[in-house]
Amino acid sequence: MSRKWFSGDLETVATFWRIDRRDGVTLGFTTHDADLWFDGLTHRASPGMVPSSIRKSAGFEADSAEVRGTITHEEISTEDLATGRFDGARVRIGLIDWESLERETLYTGTIGAVAEEDGAFSAELASRKAELARDPVPRTSPACRAGFCGPGCNLDPQRFTRELAVALVDTASNTVSFAEPASPDLFAGGTLRWLEGPQAGVRMGIVGGEDGRLILDVPLDGSIPPGTRAFLREGCDHTLGTCAERFGNAVNFRGEPYLPGNDLLTRYPSPSQ
Repeated sequence: MSRKWFSGDLETVATFWRIDRRDGVTLGFTTHDADLWFDGLTHRASPGMVPSSIRKSAGFEADSAEVRGTITHEEISTEDLATGRFDGARVRIGLIDWESLERETLYTGTIGAVAEEDGAFSAELASRKAELARDPVPRTSPACRAGFCGPGCNLDPQRFTRELAVALVDTASNTVSFAEPASPDLFAGGTLRWLEGPQAGVRMGIVGGEDGRLILDVPLDGSIPPGTRAFLREGCDHTLGTCAERFGNAVNFRGEPYLPGNDLLTRYPSPSQ
């Protein structure tokens, strides 16, 4: 799109956005009244979804944008928003001439906070420049800063991942039990990823458990049938004792458990010292 095109009457312009979710699903939408095909993807007509604000700057401060709309399209449901399918998804927003399909990208970023109320949703977007605000220098901490089985930890995730089949789902307590025993002591702080069923691809955190049931941090779908398969990865409390005794990985511990804390600065001599 050229400056000359923007200087005229924009009678054939529409907004488009492309969403690349972390579970591998890619969705496209447009404010045009008919579907548009470009960039190898059908962008579904969804006039009720529009970017309410887009701010771009030439400096290093993070650009911001917000999208609002009604949950009327079959590709975006209340259940998907609640289970976090759109959290962290990459988004590209732009303008397109629906006659010539000439287009211009206005904003690229990721989905941050998503809110839903009374059949409408809003999503805050963060641009790539937000990464410049992150502090790359690690801070000292008594707990390990590395993600379990991630960079720095260097343990093989396959050793601590099991594929299990569901025995029972209880939506009232948001717990799940499996056909084979899954010890809460091992999996507390770990993750569960559904391989099939209505929540296939959704990753959930394991908060804890009791009586062989695991408590999850994302609402469960009550229609998950027995036998549904999931990957479970053990958890780690990021303490030196657990790292050394349970995993034998103290050499890769990314923390300073014996470094005095900030309370040392407030100490002062007493008559008995």
